[in-house]
Amino acid sequence: MPKYLYKNLITGEIYELTQSMRDDPHTHHPETGVAIKKILARPGIAFKGSGFYVTDSRPKDTGSKGGE
Repeated sequence: MPKYLYKNLITGEIYELTQSMRDDPHTHHPETGVAIKKILARPGIAFKGSGFYVTDSRPKDTGSKGGE
């Protein structure tokens, strides 16, 4: 199951909670009952190298276009 970040609305502390993608976001911490809010975080994916752009898969241009 995926992990989501939640922020304590009183102290600002960040929690990482595991829950199903189908579940509604928590509004209170499951153990302490304090008010929390789901926050967005950057994904842990970095695309590096060739093959990620349209121009990477095209053949290299070997000459100029046009008639001779």
